[in-house]
Amino acid sequence: MDLGLTGKLALVAASSKGLGYGIARALAGEGARVALCARTHDEVQAAADRITAETGSLTHAAACDVTDPTSVSAWIESAVTWGGAIDALVINAGGPPALQLKDATDAQWQAAFDLTLMSAVRMVRAALPHLNPGAAILTITSSSVREPIPTLGLSTVMRAGIFGMVKVLADELAPQGIRVNNLIPGRIDTDRVQQLDSLAAQRSGTTPEQVRASHESRVPLKRLGTPDEFGAAAAFLLSPAASYITGASLRVDGGAMRSVDF
Repeated sequence: MDLGLTGKLALVAASSKGLGYGIARALAGEGARVALCARTHDEVQAAADRITAETGSLTHAAACDVTDPTSVSAWIESAVTWGGAIDALVINAGGPPALQLKDATDAQWQAAFDLTLMSAVRMVRAALPHLNPGAAILTITSSSVREPIPTLGLSTVMRAGIFGMVKVLADELAPQGIRVNNLIPGRIDTDRVQQLDSLAAQRSGTTPEQVRASHESRVPLKRLGTPDEFGAAAAFLLSPAASYITGASLRVDGGAMRSVDF
């Protein structure tokens, strides 16, 4: 199926590895021109070079600290200078530290707010003047927006805020033909998930392999997802093939989440 992304300009935040990289590679594989960013320029440039080598699509790399509004604006402007008006924007950022809310300090709350929620607000604000009619915005949240995760309280609270923002923005931007959707990852095999498995193993006195096996046993498909599978779902929601989908959340979790949506 041709998703209609050939030649489109897509911006993907936090895309040197993990979920962001999977999305950037999927979009490039569909023929999109992709502007990537991450904190470290050398890492994101290496990721962009790999994607170009694998797909043949043009890429642009820039360093960006998503907690810094000036840095976010600079990334958006550099991408527009490179590629023109924006057709797709992926809002993504690393997660806050794993801890219980009762132990979180004011400084940790503020850092989580800036990293997770305000980075999304600022990316939308900076990108809006440059969005083509019919453009698509996609946020990446977490299964915690449906089922709160123990020890990930900061992430749960901030990503729930993004979840609400998607619904409001979908209404506000619909008259311009701009769609806003959300993608919910389950257990996708990324560095972040492997790090969380290691922390869980330390707390429980087991091994990361045992923790992973426990998670896999609770997934109906009996395995973790891959960044490529997650990227394929993102590419669809960002594409003209999903032109009548807005204000929606899609789970990519192998059936793991048990909550029922209405």
